[in-house]
Amino acid sequence: MRLCSLCYAITEDDPCSICADEERDAELLCVVAEAKDVYALERTHAYKGKYHVLGGLISPMDGIGPAQLRVKALIERIGAHPPREIVIATNPNAEGEATAIYLSRLIAPLGPQVTRLAYGLPIGGDLDYADEITLARALEGRRALG
Repeated sequence: MRLCSLCYAITEDDPCSICADEERDAELLCVVAEAKDVYALERTHAYKGKYHVLGGLISPMDGIGPAQLRVKALIERIGAHPPREIVIATNPNAEGEATAIYLSRLIAPLGPQVTRLAYGLPIGGDLDYADEITLARALEGRRALG
């Protein structure tokens, strides 16, 4: 096992099967914190682009800044093969939000559209048990039916 030299996911082959797949949309890049996040998104069978694994999240309390992550490699990758969209798929916690904001400000001047995963209620969830932030984000991310 090793890291893919392109996306930094854990793989047996280099490049990994996702990076080597010509059928995947090379102009759609999903940025995740850890390799396990790639496999969580892949289980959905809904994402058809490529990935970039940061190797963590910005956490000043833990002494982790952009220099400790694969941010430079991400910027170089964007420069070499500019995607049309970059999906930032970090966790909805303080570190994930800080990382997402940092990356969006860094990437936006380079040209690609920068998007973030939507937040909301889980299927089968009960409104009575949802916290205010989750409900607010669910309302913000609403979309038309049909």
